[in-house]
Amino acid sequence: MADYFAHSTAVIDDNCVIGEGTKIWHFSHVMSNSKLGEKCNLGQNVVISPNVVLGNNVKVQNNVSVYTGVICEDDVFLGPSMVFTNVINPRSFINRKEEFRQTLVRKGASIGANSTIICGVEIGKFALIGAGAVVTKDVPAYALIVGNPGRQVGWVSEYGHRLEFSATGEAVCPESNQKYRLENNQVKRI
Repeated sequence: MADYFAHSTAVIDDNCVIGEGTKIWHFSHVMSNSKLGEKCNLGQNVVISPNVVLGNNVKVQNNVSVYTGVICEDDVFLGPSMVFTNVINPRSFINRKEEFRQTLVRKGASIGANSTIICGVEIGKFALIGAGAVVTKDVPAYALIVGNPGRQVGWVSEYGHRLEFSATGEAVCPESNQKYRLENNQVKRI
């Protein structure tokens, strides 16, 4: 008996590793050689392409396709209908599977509904990508990104609250009371 839940309409191909406590819902497809960590949740109509890696506690909302080349570390949130790409210049008549670019989503990052992440970028830990943003370049840890093209408009805490930095470069999360420092355009938790 599996240590995970898969709805009767889900399709799970051979050679997949699926962690304990993971849930795979209606009409989702986990393709061969994928690795899903513990306590992940794949919503309705999710596709996990071959060789994708999801860490522990990754939440993939409805209608998301996670394409080959994508790696999500622990505690990542992928909002409804967000989009990854894996080829920079796709053409239906040219096979470019050897050109897939890796996209890395670091621990705790959240990507909002209907966002698009262009392949080959790295989303920093605990970054927050706003709904509908189009990310075309690397995103620093704790950055808040909005718009098309995506632009940084601030910083967020690990709990997802906007950080307001003092003249000395310090901020406190209003929910967790965690302290952060902004130095050389990088945020670190202190």
